[in-house]
Parts: sequence; C-alpha cells; structure tokens
Amino acid sequence: MVTTRGIGDEAERRAEAWLVRHGLVLVARNYRVARGPSARGGEIDLVMRDADGTLVFVEVRARRAGDHAGAAASVTGAKRRRIVFAARHFIAALAPVPPCRFDVITIDGDELDWLRGAFDAG
Repeated sequence: MVTTRGIGDEAERRAEAWLVRHGLVLVARNYRVARGPSARGGEIDLVMRDADGTLVFVEVRARRAGDHAGAAASVTGAKRRRIVFAARHFIAALAPVPPCRFDVITIDGDELDWLRGAFDAG
C-alpha cells in the first residue's frame, strides 16, 4: 500500500537528485524546529547550497496528475511562514549569514518543476 509519507519521501529523493544534477550540494534533509506545545514549528524538506554559495531552502510538493490546483497551490501562506521560521532557526548559528533563497520543487504526476525564488522571508 502506498502511503502519503511514502509518496512524500520518494518526491524528496527525486527532488534532491534533480538539484544535485543541477549543481547544488545537500546540506540537510528534513530539518525540523519545534515551536512549543501549543504552536506548530517548521520543517524544511531540503537545505542545499548553490554553486555561488547561496543557501537554498527547498519545499517539495507532490500531487498525482490531475489533482485539484496542483502541487504549487498547496504551498500556503501558513506553510511559507513555518518554512521561514525554520530557516531563521537554521541560519541563527551561521556567521556570516550567506545569501539565502526559498525554492519550491513541484511534482505533478511525472512532471517536476523547479521554482527558484518561489517566495521570500518577508
């Protein structure tokens, strides 16, 4: 039986392989930050480093072909805020802080799309 988690894991593996083929280097997988007992924290699917030194926080979203609105539409404002929260936690220990970017990899059916700079921290 195929589970939602299994689909997500496979999508993340596929996205990571795609990014590595395009020159990025893996820094971390599934970076999680707990906010507290009553509030949701954040998670970053992949943290990568681009060839120019930019730290890239990647959200991977997969949907079956034909699902309503597609994978990109599932990156809501609340989801972006949780990703930014986790990214700020990740870079807090870095000095100096490198340039950063938020990318989204969408997988709709068999089609992968890399949305560079899909959103910002603002």
